[in-house]
Amino acid sequence: MSVGVVIPAAGLGKRMGSKESKQFLSFQGKPVLIHTLHIFETHPEVDEIVLAVREEEVARVRQLVADAGLRKVTHVVVGGRERQDSVYNGLRVLSTEWVLVHDAVRPFVSREAISRLLEAVKMHGAAILAVPVKETVKMVDAAGVVEETPERKRLWAVQTPQAFRTDMLMEAHEQGRKTGASVTDDAMLVEELGIDVRVVEGEYTNIKLTTPDDLAVAEAIYQMRGKSI
Repeated sequence: MSVGVVIPAAGLGKRMGSKESKQFLSFQGKPVLIHTLHIFETHPEVDEIVLAVREEEVARVRQLVADAGLRKVTHVVVGGRERQDSVYNGLRVLSTEWVLVHDAVRPFVSREAISRLLEAVKMHGAAILAVPVKETVKMVDAAGVVEETPERKRLWAVQTPQAFRTDMLMEAHEQGRKTGASVTDDAMLVEELGIDVRVVEGEYTNIKLTTPDDLAVAEAIYQMRGKSI
């Protein structure tokens, strides 16, 4: 079983309030992206990593990868306008049977969670990490009026990585491009093919660094883990 990872890293990260793209923000002396890549570089079941970045950042990322000694990174490709375009561009050069798609700014996913996800995808073909929602969630209309309160025990907050057979995910992306689908994760495209996607319980520490507040939480997680990510 060959396993590859596609990491879309072409975003600007406007909500972070920084001129620097959030994947390049320094955290504990290294760019967030390098922390994220190191997790997959050191996972024994991962064979290949593909990065999709903005065209003007390709040379910079290749140099960062070389300086960090990340040997599993086989391609740094130009990303697209939307996240799904970047994933598609990464899939086009991936050579593995299975693929994990992971956010560039989730540097705290554990090796154990990745292993659980890979075990599930081998059995079912499509699997994602998620955690049970802790808060009550309300459906609200455009005027700010509550329309519905979904049953909390059925709600899960989705994370990455998300794992699929590579040919399945490529088919899902190609279909999405034909229909003009706009999605927020890869599982949505696979669901549109009528394929069941299994949920594997993740970890609440697997946060996505999106706003300045997230950096403070990241520091706490880093300290809690004994300064190891």
